[in-house]
Amino acid sequence: MTTLDPHPHPHPNALPPEMLERIGRDIADSYDEELELELDDRDLDPDTLLPPHARSDEEKEARRMYFRELFRLQAELVKLQDWVVHTGHKVVILFEGRDAAGKGGAIKRIVQRLNPRVCRVAALPAPNDRERTQWYFQRYVPHLPAAGEIVLFDRSWYNRAGVERVMGFCTDEQYEEFFQTVPEFERMLVRSGIQLIKYWFSISDEEQNARFLSRIHDPLKQWKLSPMDLESRRRWEEYTKAKEIMLERTHIPEAKWWIVQGVDKKRARLNCIHHLLDQIPYEEVDRPSIALPEREYHEDYVRRPVPPEIIVPEIY
Repeated sequence: MTTLDPHPHPHPNALPPEMLERIGRDIADSYDEELELELDDRDLDPDTLLPPHARSDEEKEARRMYFRELFRLQAELVKLQDWVVHTGHKVVILFEGRDAAGKGGAIKRIVQRLNPRVCRVAALPAPNDRERTQWYFQRYVPHLPAAGEIVLFDRSWYNRAGVERVMGFCTDEQYEEFFQTVPEFERMLVRSGIQLIKYWFSISDEEQNARFLSRIHDPLKQWKLSPMDLESRRRWEEYTKAKEIMLERTHIPEAKWWIVQGVDKKRARLNCIHHLLDQIPYEEVDRPSIALPEREYHEDYVRRPVPPEIIVPEIY
């Protein structure tokens, strides 16, 4: 006969109340992120879209400040975009950091209101068999900007200094060759007229753990967790050592590293965008006035009816 343990051990996946509360806040924040995509009027108060009991007064004020500053900075990014096109400037921005550090969220806010033909994101997958036999930097070169373009790399050639080193995807010789080559490669880019800006998003051990748990418990974000992400969690200290070596050996005057404190995701986004705007000497460009032409009408024009079988049903 078995007896019940009067002090049962908690399930290994059980979460303490404070972590459940944290996950709830993260999910609410993710809804805010989607709301940002819908808010085009910078005078609209996002709080009006939530029930009054949803947040404390302090949280509401912080939220108002965040949206107000986000929209203001995004308006400046549009001015920056116009100046880049007008002057033929070329910009490359690298976003590096640990998994779940907030790189993707910052990139999304930067490109959200910009012209994708001017500002584009390069997020390269793992190299294929052919690419592994090429010069290491070769597959990144086609994504570099032409005049009047901005390219944001969501992870970059610094994969070799991070994940490839820690996970054993490169040899010691390839690793050392990378550090010999990358300063010259980046100086060459700068000499060619490309402005190169490098950001490292920094988060704490505890914050990454909390974000991973949030992703595990949010069905809409579970896809963000790959087996490589989970393994990187186990090897936190190895990634820390690799990051320190990378920053020490690749922080050069022509292409400095900038550290974004990323524990608070929303503050990190604002700080990164504000800093980015400060790095580029843009000015507001006068736009020509636009007049909508009169629509032409022709007596012999008859609009053909649309066959009903090809119309999408109006469920909503």
